Amino acid sequence: MDDIKIVELFWQRNDGALSAVKAKYERLLFSVAENILRNREDSEECVNDTYLASWNSIPPQRPEKLGAYLSKLTRNLSLKKWREKTAKKRGSGSVTVLISELDDCISDGKSIDQALSEKSLAEIIDSFLRTLETDERDLFVCRYFYFCSVAQLADKFGYSKSKVKTQLYRTRQKLSIRLEKEGVTV
Repeated sequence: MDDIKIVELFWQRNDGALSAVKAKYERLLFSVAENILRNREDSEECVNDTYLASWNSIPPQRPEKLGAYLSKLTRNLSLKKWREKTAKKRGSGSVTVLISELDDCISDGKSIDQALSEKSLAEIIDSFLRTLETDERDLFVCRYFYFCSVAQLADKFGYSKSKVKTQLYRTRQKLSIRLEKEGVTV
């Protein structure tokens, strides 16, 4: 079933919308959650919470790209759960590493979470992403939005791990330069 029909089911408050979402997007949503949480049970919980959140938010929202909308819900729920689980034990973890990689680009005394919540910064990054070549943008988004590991990216794009790391580094450098040009303190 296509996304327009699924969204229409949500608007009609037809519970078939949830079945359609589960059939079409469960693997993607689970992948997003698993990349962040690295725990099957927590990931399943976040995916189920995504179904509830989508039911509660559509309507009034009418997402044009349902997969992206659901992925963002899952990502936000997973990050919230990750923060809750790591609040007591501020240890290592892949999410910490990813956030610290971006902190190298955006470091004005605020955490990356605080900085990304500012609309102007999000618009600058969005504009920056549109200037990248398709593979470079997809690699960056997969790493920093979907939290894919370097090994996953190497498999997905057919690159060596070192090429993935190098390309991500270069993209972060380009982002840093762009942010400086836009007046964001780096």
